[in-house]
Amino acid sequence: MKFIINENERGYLFKNGSFVKLLAPGKYTYLSFLGFTVTTIKAEGLVNTAGIDLNVLMRDKNFADSIAYMNVPDNKIALHYIDERMITVLPRGEFAFWDLYKKHSFELIDIANSEVPASFDIKKFNFIPTKFYTKIEVNEGEKALLYFNGRFIRELSSGVYFFWNNLTKITYKITDMRIQQLDIAGQEILTTDKVALRINFVCNYKIIDAVKLISEIKDYKNQIYMLTQLALREYIGKYKFDELLEQKEAICDYVLEKLKEKQGSYHIEFTSAGIKDIILPGEIRDIMNTVLIAEKTAQANVISRREEVASTRSLLNTAKLMDENQTLYKLKELEYLERICDKVGSISISGGNNLLEQLNNLLGQK
Repeated sequence: MKFIINENERGYLFKNGSFVKLLAPGKYTYLSFLGFTVTTIKAEGLVNTAGIDLNVLMRDKNFADSIAYMNVPDNKIALHYIDERMITVLPRGEFAFWDLYKKHSFELIDIANSEVPASFDIKKFNFIPTKFYTKIEVNEGEKALLYFNGRFIRELSSGVYFFWNNLTKITYKITDMRIQQLDIAGQEILTTDKVALRINFVCNYKIIDAVKLISEIKDYKNQIYMLTQLALREYIGKYKFDELLEQKEAICDYVLEKLKEKQGSYHIEFTSAGIKDIILPGEIRDIMNTVLIAEKTAQANVISRREEVASTRSLLNTAKLMDENQTLYKLKELEYLERICDKVGSISISGGNNLLEQLNNLLGQK
């Protein structure tokens, strides 16, 4: 029987089911009744062993010279290059690639230690699948708490970090070290005279020791919320409604002081606190609006009367001056004549009198 193996192919020659040798491209004739068979495979990429153990194939020198072989042990990975370009990453195991038309090479990486050594070129992570490593990005103003198998290792400042994924479980927590704002919204609190107020409060804080905060306090934001809420209720419950409206600043100072008393145990620092809104019940709000309208109306009446008195006094003073000074009276008269003339479209002159005399007569000159 004749067999033809093309240029990009290779053949496995068997006799009575046993591998004999690797066949290069060409034409072959073997007698099938003597037990010879040929299996043709593509000679590209990963070697197709056709079900034969790789160690058996490696006994043939031609086969061994035609492939690039890589055995990746435990706790290591291999970076696979083709023609000096990184292609993929090989996990632990045996791998064989046809090394005929393209050059295959490998770089063995030890991942037994989760820490990526400083000498490793991190640009290679652009080609390494993410299942092989953990990437931690820490922004400016943040810190990351690094844990191996649940045990705290160290703090990471701003930057980008890589760790190998091996038998060690790698976890981390990002903590914002900048000043943060916590809103305490819609707190309904009763005053001593049983007025239900809704208060929106805000406090600002920053974390001082992220390690102790995370390790010692669970859900610290909720605890800060409760601490602020209790301080508000404690203060507001001591005063009547009218008294509270006059001391908003005192409320903020009191709550901030209470928060500062506890900040050491929470490993944070409170920087400020303040009231955003005080929302009154509907009926109280209507009463306050009525009082406000009455006050503003009274103020408007006082101002109006004051202006009337001032205007009357000014007219009286002007009249006295004009009565005592005929020249001033005449100037004032001419001023009004000028105003009249500005608004007159046409003027008819009759008789022998001049224009000024006729206008004076019209005005009833004395």
